[in-house]
Amino acid sequence: MSLLAKIMKQRGFDEGFLCPEYGNFGKLPEVELAAERIMQAAEKGEKVIIYGDYDADGVTASTVMREALSLVGIKGIEVMLPDRFKDGYGMSQRLVERAKEISVGLVVTVDCGSGNAEIIDELNNLGVDVVVTDHHECLKDLPRAVAVVNPHRRDVETPEDLKNLAGVGVAFMVAYELMLKGAIPEGQEKWLLDMVLIGTVCDSMVLTGANRILCYYGMKVVAKTRRAGLLELMRRAGVKQINSEAIGFQIGPRINAAGRMQSADLAFELLNAKSRVEAARLAEELEHLNGLRKEEQLRAGREIAERGIGSEKVLVEVGDWHEGVLGIIAGRLVEDYKRPAFALTEVDGVMKGSGRSFGEFNLAEALLECQNCLVGGGGHAGACGLKLLKEQVNNFRKAVNKYYDSLGLTGQEKYLEVAEDLVLDDLSEVTVEEIEDLNRLEPYGEGNSEPVVLLNGMEVVEVRKMGADGQHLKLILRDKNGRTMAVMAFFAPEEWLKIQPMQKVSVKAHLMINEWQGVKNAEGRIISIQA
Repeated sequence: MSLLAKIMKQRGFDEGFLCPEYGNFGKLPEVELAAERIMQAAEKGEKVIIYGDYDADGVTASTVMREALSLVGIKGIEVMLPDRFKDGYGMSQRLVERAKEISVGLVVTVDCGSGNAEIIDELNNLGVDVVVTDHHECLKDLPRAVAVVNPHRRDVETPEDLKNLAGVGVAFMVAYELMLKGAIPEGQEKWLLDMVLIGTVCDSMVLTGANRILCYYGMKVVAKTRRAGLLELMRRAGVKQINSEAIGFQIGPRINAAGRMQSADLAFELLNAKSRVEAARLAEELEHLNGLRKEEQLRAGREIAERGIGSEKVLVEVGDWHEGVLGIIAGRLVEDYKRPAFALTEVDGVMKGSGRSFGEFNLAEALLECQNCLVGGGGHAGACGLKLLKEQVNNFRKAVNKYYDSLGLTGQEKYLEVAEDLVLDDLSEVTVEEIEDLNRLEPYGEGNSEPVVLLNGMEVVEVRKMGADGQHLKLILRDKNGRTMAVMAFFAPEEWLKIQPMQKVSVKAHLMINEWQGVKNAEGRIISIQA
């Protein structure tokens, strides 16, 4: 049995997963109402504002909706993306002012709007209709919009396979409905799937059900893309092959860097650039912002490492950092120290922060328990945002740790461990052909993670430290039958760099193909090493 067959059996996937059938999607709540109101806007010649979000999901969703409305025949389209630093998440007062200023008849939201009843009421009072397309949790009382297209509505049932759509996936379902109604030529909507793939992967959505279909075909569209901006972005990022890693670690961070460091408008303009010259200029700007994001992230990591961390079970770290990278800093703290973490910085006299968690420690519930220390905050189990006064930082640190202790949680680090899909005692099955076959599972993500193999009881034949400071590691492993294979780790932990030849190790790794001068070799990317 091949490696692919073994993993598919273990995950409960059938042959249809490898080549899913496009179409026949279920209906999202009020998607028909949304499509009808958009078609009406085209007939009346109304101006329309699309209001999005500043992350990769919001930017790609805005692009999908703009192109869908253009295909329907709407001429007066304006896209507004919130400013992370001025507007925050969701619909803002700035939108109301702009709608009044240019006399729009319709506002269409993407990746937001379900929790913005007050702003929608203001728009209604101006005679502006609103169509909400979103995937965030709905409040009990929905906003008074013409349609609220959201798979998480509590008042109606949504087909199970649509519940994990990203904001861009919901926007696409509106475009798909417009196609079904004849407002968009059949087949034209498929060219939007490159954006659906990028937004869905970058928003860490579960890649099964409808998302599997959308992203599978999205991979094919990206491979054929004519988008000048996307082509330039991939060129500057050094993308050689379209896969989940390229999207999640090269394309996505650059799109997100715009909203984190400056304005998401830059990323939107790039994805919608009409010429390669314009695209090249915008891609260069985005590359610069991504470089600043990396520098800020590394600086924060160095500062925290130099001063050391406390013994608390929940870390609360404060520094003079750019607020756009606080979530990344908190996430890195979780990775490095295996504890829930908050990263805080001072913004306009108030401490602003992001939290990241894992396992059974729910950040949304933690903020409720600590609300006496906060100016405001909210989020989900694994991620949150918060504001508090400077003098309340120590009180918050004590309160959140007291709450953590009260839960009596044990063994939480197990939730951060990567479980192997297969245990291999020899390397006979690790071939270029097997890995190419395995890659038919792409794109990887939540619900369909990149396969992990445990290379069990291997002998280290050779140790190579690479990079200017010897921070990268390459091991040549040999199995009991004498077969060898290289495994790599970039920025390897100190304990891995101490491994010596002739040692016996068990290595968890992702399998990959390294091609050099036309020759392909099976290799591995190290996840963990047990010596």
